[in-house]
Amino acid sequence: MKKWTVLPAAALGGIVVLNLAALCAREKPAAASPATGPVTPLVLAAGPGRVEPISEEISVSAQVSGRLQEVFIEEGDRIAQGQVIAVINNVEYLARVRSAEAERRLKEADLRRVIHGARDQERREAGATLAEAEAVVENARVELSRRQSLLKEGVISREEADGAERQARVAQARADAAREHHDLLEADAREEDRTRAESEVALAHARLDEARAFYEKTFVRAPISGVVIRKHRKSGESVSTEFDSPIVTIADRSALRVRVDVDEVDVSKIAVGQRAYVTADAFDGVTFWGRVVRVGQVLGKKNVRTDEPAERVDTKILEVLVQLDDGHELPLGLRVQAFIVGKT
Repeated sequence: MKKWTVLPAAALGGIVVLNLAALCAREKPAAASPATGPVTPLVLAAGPGRVEPISEEISVSAQVSGRLQEVFIEEGDRIAQGQVIAVINNVEYLARVRSAEAERRLKEADLRRVIHGARDQERREAGATLAEAEAVVENARVELSRRQSLLKEGVISREEADGAERQARVAQARADAAREHHDLLEADAREEDRTRAESEVALAHARLDEARAFYEKTFVRAPISGVVIRKHRKSGESVSTEFDSPIVTIADRSALRVRVDVDEVDVSKIAVGQRAYVTADAFDGVTFWGRVVRVGQVLGKKNVRTDEPAERVDTKILEVLVQLDDGHELPLGLRVQAFIVGKT
């Protein structure tokens, strides 16, 4: 008869416990190791957007109507603020400037004449004329006295004596006129004459400034530094201030922004300073980071359409501007998807 060895129950239980402990020890390290990969930021809001320059697009038009004499730029050119980009035919405006300059010089000469009076030569001439007139008066008086004596003696007739009296009066009148002219040239300018002359000079200066301002408007200058993104008019074409006729469209691409449509249900989650990023189908796998720089104050209709059949067009949105840290390779007007993740 064979003998069977029976293990005690306590020993069998210990073996089972040891095996379970070893199994748990093999599984715990993998579960307890910390994650070391990148952490995906929590997206607070998302919406479609469109890339635009920091200055937005600026259409440059002429301030006066006329024919374009020359347009100096082409699409893609970089231009500086104040640079002349086109010239309107300005022959007529230049003629107005020259006419106003001539009028100003004339009025200034009149004012100098009023202030300084007559020239020295005119004063000397007036003095000589007065001296001559007074000498004639003296001779006329002597002759009148002689004729009156002869009349008393009966040597001459009354008619001859009267003729001498008339000549004396005429000589005195001429002497008085010469004295008035002489005194006028020697006297200082009257206050009212000087004020009138000064006012005419001021008016001439204002007319000249006006003519120069219109002439300057024939030179179309760039309002900002940037890039010409569209050229609408060529040399020889006409422009008018009566209707919208832009010559070029320019934009400042030194920084790019994305105008994002945020759904009204997410507006409470958006604030200036939050970090955001955008993606585009044309740049698969590339993320362009930026920051919220402006949050709209009024809800409105959607600006960016995705062209998907299931898209709702009646949704109210809030415009949010995200300024990109980089992304200069993004073309203006590109549709992107924006994600606002919060402050960092």
